[in-house]
Amino acid sequence: AGLSRGPELRSGHQVGSPDADDLGLDARRKASPVAEGWRAPRDLPRHPSRILVAEDEHLVAADLVFTLADLGYTVVGPATDGLIATQLAHRALPDLALLDIQMPKKDGLSVAEQVYRELAIPAVLLSAYCDAAHLEAANRAGVYGYLVKPVAQQQLKVAIEVAWHRYCEHMSSLAESEDLRKRLEVRRLVEQAKWLLVGNQKM
Repeated sequence: AGLSRGPELRSGHQVGSPDADDLGLDARRKASPVAEGWRAPRDLPRHPSRILVAEDEHLVAADLVFTLADLGYTVVGPATDGLIATQLAHRALPDLALLDIQMPKKDGLSVAEQVYRELAIPAVLLSAYCDAAHLEAANRAGVYGYLVKPVAQQQLKVAIEVAWHRYCEHMSSLAESEDLRKRLEVRRLVEQAKWLLVGNQKM
């Protein structure tokens, strides 16, 4: 069983409370181009600051919370199962999610895929195993890092920062692709208009 207390941000705001709007979450929901599957690179900070923790083992969750706080991150959670993790992600919109693979109600892989698809939140997975099956399963949309428990403080910090860097690069690539698509579409429309204009002049 995990921690029974309600999820809190280290800043003192409880996730989902009226004060949560002071964090600018509503504005971020409107600004984040989730429907397009990416977040504008200009809106991404150089380093993640708010980390969602989802771990059903009480001692492991507590250790992660204290370690992340010691590293200077604001902790959202911990969530004690995958369903709560998904709900917290929608309510608090963290920068990144740290998810245990095996959780009640919804496993970490499913949570990672959903919050990435719906909210463009990247994930780092935690597991007690490092076999080929788990690694292959982790190579899915939204998973940018994989850690084997127990995790040392510096390992955690490096994994989070590397995952964030990979995520930002991916978002930049998607933005460039979208920009190229729009420019090609404009060019196509211009050429089509020119062709129609030439055809009318010949008539």
